[in-house]
Formats: sequence, structure tokens, C-alpha cells
Amino acid sequence: MARRSGGRSARVAERQAPLAEEVKPVRPGEVGGAYAPLKEADMQAIAENALRILEEIGFSRATPHCIEVCVAAGAILGDDGRLRMPRELVERTMEMAQRDLTLYGQDPKHDLQLSGQKVHFSTAGAAVHIADPVSNSYRDPVTSDLFNMSRIADTCEHIHMFQRTCVLRDLLDPRVLDINTLYESVMGTTKHVGTAFTEADHVSDGLEMLHMIAGSEEAWRARPFVSMSNCFVVPPMTFAEESLECLRVGVEGGMPILLLAAGQAGATSPALLAGAVSQSWAECLGGLVYVNAIKPGAPAIIGTWPFVSDLRTGAMSGGSPEQGILSAACVQMGNYFNLPTGTACGMTDAKLPDFQAGAERAYTASAAAMAGANVVYESAGMYASLMGVCPESLIMDNDVLGACLRITKGLKVDEEALSFDVIKDVCLNNKGHYLGSGQTLQVMQSEYIYPEVGDRLSPNQWKEANTPVLLDKAIAKKDKILAEYYPQHVDDATDLAIREKFNISISREQIGRA
Repeated sequence: MARRSGGRSARVAERQAPLAEEVKPVRPGEVGGAYAPLKEADMQAIAENALRILEEIGFSRATPHCIEVCVAAGAILGDDGRLRMPRELVERTMEMAQRDLTLYGQDPKHDLQLSGQKVHFSTAGAAVHIADPVSNSYRDPVTSDLFNMSRIADTCEHIHMFQRTCVLRDLLDPRVLDINTLYESVMGTTKHVGTAFTEADHVSDGLEMLHMIAGSEEAWRARPFVSMSNCFVVPPMTFAEESLECLRVGVEGGMPILLLAAGQAGATSPALLAGAVSQSWAECLGGLVYVNAIKPGAPAIIGTWPFVSDLRTGAMSGGSPEQGILSAACVQMGNYFNLPTGTACGMTDAKLPDFQAGAERAYTASAAAMAGANVVYESAGMYASLMGVCPESLIMDNDVLGACLRITKGLKVDEEALSFDVIKDVCLNNKGHYLGSGQTLQVMQSEYIYPEVGDRLSPNQWKEANTPVLLDKAIAKKDKILAEYYPQHVDDATDLAIREKFNISISREQIGRA
């Protein structure tokens, strides 16, 4: 009998083909909550402490508009100039605040449902350097770098949204910088985009561009596919006046706001972690009061981003285990208050992709995910405690984030999963293993996740494959994406109209247009 050929290669090809959504082992929005560093009494104590901070300490340097609308809502402006927010005002705000928030993608398949403990991963950052693993050096980001990273993230399954990763240091004018940051991010991906603005009139410009891309202001307001990362507070408890104005224009323009409080434990927030969590939540709840005083129910994400200081030097330590604990505790408080919550985990203190980088990214990102963060920002690509970003790392980190989601998902326990009949069949019929079991073949792709660039070869196979190096594989994949992948979701006519209206620094050739 002639031997049948091609059977194994056909099976391998089938297993390597893209999976249908219903078969995938993890999907955006896996539910976390298994990791809970705070007990119920701890959460009650932190909630009371945050409310007390708002009521008795309050904020300095509120803008006239912030004072006007917050006082009208029930805040109190003291003789010392501090804006205090009584418990009743904060609790009323939380009742009217939007829950079950959707972050829309330009493509609806990338819509993110921020409710309960559903978990998503995002880039973020304002890195002032590109970490180049080819030359083992750092350089300044230039105009095309952000667009390139947006394109890469668009191909990464487990990076669910793209928030700007770097500051384009060849653009010195702040308005040009803000507009080009928005443009390059939106043009490179159909996923939800996060950006930032330095001045309020830049937000107005950005909204005008977004109306053009959406087709109209009405279409934009129906599906706002860009959110604003807004550092409205300078910890401890001091409003950032220009950021408050950006926030105001964004809320009025229908843009979701990430209320970002980034105190550094031991420097700009208490060194004891419970105090740092309390201050971070007090600051973000104060921002939420302002958002809802402008427009009740406006979309806002509580961005408790508590960072950590290495108390020996005062330097930021984003890869510390305390970063994971702090972030997970803030996430728990988000679940306690039932508010959409994002935090920052997955950054590393390492300067380039290495063992330290992978370890720090994995244990901090998994802590936030397992606690149930709606969005884990800074989760991919960030180095040197946010000073550097590595494009190649987005590809490697995609594997890490997929694994974090798989850990977050956990395992089901039911009659089928307990597998009694399968165990009985293997043991009583002397099969000796489960490799040929119908159950094993059935669930090998739905129950297990496999790395895209990670190496699981045996030593002999690895040697036969010319000893591949993970970083080299990521570099090659990055080069292929940047040579071939140019998203075309914004049509040429719209792009030309944007260029006529705004000072766009990246050329049409660089974005793959004639």
C-alpha cells in the first residue's frame, strides 16, 4: 500500500492557521479578580480615607471654571484657596458617573467593553528615547516612530488599544507635536487610540481632525474612537491648570477622559502603600467630580497610576514588585466603587530587552490583570521606567500579554473538564497517555495558548534551526511589518483634506500613500 504523504504537514498547517474567535483560548475582556491584595475591611478603610482627604484637605490651584462648576455642584472653596469636596458630593458623583463604558475602535471589532472586571491591555507613555536593540543604544524619537509603533500594535492580538508611546522630539512646536501625535496614532491602527494634549486649543484642533476622519461631528460623538490621557493633577492634591482646561474642552467635545493621577510612592505620595492608594483614589475621584460637574455621565476612566520610588536613590522603579501590588490594590478599589478603572503595569527598569525586562513586565502586568483592571496601560514596549520605548518589544510583549490573559482566565471546572471518562478510558484500556485522545485534540487550541515568537524547541531542534534568538526573530518580524503593512482605513481624500488643514510632518510616502 502506498504510504500517504502530507498528513503531518497538513495538520501542522491547520494548527498554525488563524483561529476563529469562538475557538481562541483568550479574547479581549477576560474577567479578572482572582488576585486581591486588599481584604474587605482594607477597602472600606481606604475608601473612607480617600473621602476624608477630599473633604478635609482638598485641591489647590483649581481654575475659575473648575471652581465655578464644582462649587455649584456642592464643593467648598476655602479661605486658603483649596477646593474641598464633601462626601455627599463625591458619592452623588459616583452615582451619576458612567459605568459599562465602551472605548470604540475605528473598526467596531476592536470595541472594548470596560465593565466589571473585564481586562484589556494597552500601550502608553511619553518616552523621550527609542531603545534600539540592534545597536544597543538609545536615540531621540522622530516623526515616523510613532506611526510605525501604531502599525506594529495594530498587528498584535493582545495589545487591545494603542496609546501614544513616545514624544516626537524633532517637532519642537507644541501644537504641531500634539496634532502629529494624534494623526500618526490614528492613521496606524483601527484600534482605540489614546493621546494627550498640552493646551486646550490643541484639543479643539484635534477634535476638528477627528470629525473629518469620522465623517462628521455627529458620527464622532456617536463613536468617539480616541480618548484623552489627562494629567489633571500634580500630586499631592494640586490641580494642573492647563490640563484642567484640556479636560474641559475634551469633555465638552465628547472625548472619553483618562483621569490620570501618577503619584510616586515615597516622593509625591506616601511611602506606605495604603496611603499611596488612598491619595491616588482621592485625586481621581476629585477629577471625576469635575468631569461630571461639566457633563453628568460623561465618559471617564479612573486612571490610578501610582508609581514607586527606589527609596535608596529616589529614582522611579516601574519594574518593582510594589508596582504590581499598588496597581492591583487600586484596581480592587475600582471594583469596590464599580467604576471603569485603568492602571499602569508592565513597564521595566531594564534598558533593553533582556531577562530583567521580561520578568518585570510579566509579574507586574499579571498582577494588574488578575486583579481585574479594565485597562492595563504601559503594558508593552516601555523601558528605563518609561524613559525609553522599544518597537521590537511590542512584538515580544504580545506573547507575554497573551500569557497574562490566559492566567487571568483561569480554568473551568465542570463534568466535562473533570475528564473522568477520559481518564477511565486511558487507564482501563492500557493506552498509557492522552496524546491521541479525542479530548486532547479537541481542546489543544481552545484551552492552551502558544507564543508567536517565543521558542519551545527542544535543544536538538533549536540547534537544527541554527539556534534562533528571540530578539532576532522580533527584529525580523518588525522589519517585515514596517516594509509591508500600511493600514488604509482613512481614505485618501480625507487624508489630503487633513493635510490641507493641519501641519502634518510625516509624508504621504511614509504612510504608504502615493
